[in-house]
Amino acid sequence: MTEVPGQKPVLLLVGGGTGLVGRSIVAEFGRDHEIRSVHRRPAAAETAAGLSTRAADAEAVTDWRPFLEGVDMVLTLAWYRQARRRHFVRLADGLERLVHDAEDAGVRRFVHVSVPDAPAHFDVDLPYLSEKRRVDRAVRSSRLDYAIVRPTMLFGPKDVLLTVMMRTIHRYHRFPMFGDGEYHISPISVADVASILRREGARGGRTDTVAGGPRRWRYRDLTDALFRALGLKPRYFHLSGPNSVRLAWLLETLGSTLLYAYEAEWLLSDMLGLPPYVGLDRPLADVEPFIEAEARRIGQLSRG
Repeated sequence: MTEVPGQKPVLLLVGGGTGLVGRSIVAEFGRDHEIRSVHRRPAAAETAAGLSTRAADAEAVTDWRPFLEGVDMVLTLAWYRQARRRHFVRLADGLERLVHDAEDAGVRRFVHVSVPDAPAHFDVDLPYLSEKRRVDRAVRSSRLDYAIVRPTMLFGPKDVLLTVMMRTIHRYHRFPMFGDGEYHISPISVADVASILRREGARGGRTDTVAGGPRRWRYRDLTDALFRALGLKPRYFHLSGPNSVRLAWLLETLGSTLLYAYEAEWLLSDMLGLPPYVGLDRPLADVEPFIEAEARRIGQLSRG
């Protein structure tokens, strides 16, 4: 597909523009792309932002060609944080069909958001990862020019990790410490991820990139920083690594979405402290200003 001079290139966003990453993609690409959003429940906020929307479940789309007419770039976000195995399998099937149809349609660029390396048994035992890797392999074996981007832990407004951790600390003045806290994470902002996707999407070729934030934090140091931002002394109840995973499994069994067992094990594996992404024309955002702003917001809500 060749871009027409004077016209905005067309971006097909599979997974929607209202989630944590999707909102940042809309902000990043919306000024100079025509964005077509495909997901199960198009939102009024997408229309207000100038997106064209189409309600479709990527699991169920058997022919992507009508969605791909005139498209210059495909960007895939669609995935589940937790679901039954059959949903992961169906979604992977749908995304494989998308890859094949994008090849046939001559899409110029295919950008796929994936996940970092994980404990080896996840590739076999965990549908979240084994099916994601199947999509990764389909992209790599295609004839497409592609960029696979694999960011580590994300932070941003209304995220499901740091903001939830801070609300828990603010409420209980304590927090669980999984294992010894000596493992590492490299938080990266969702706005930076959107900029990375733009850069990788524009590069051409066939690339596979991991993306960490600017600082590799020891986990205990990061949780200490959350306490300090809230004006509290760090206080933990300590759990061994196996008991941490058991606690997460129990919460999951009881219907909580706070933390899933695989997420606790991944954290403890010390595989999420990725090196900082290099290539943007500005520094990557550090997590500390975000933590401080979130602490102020939590304080204002509690006083209100």
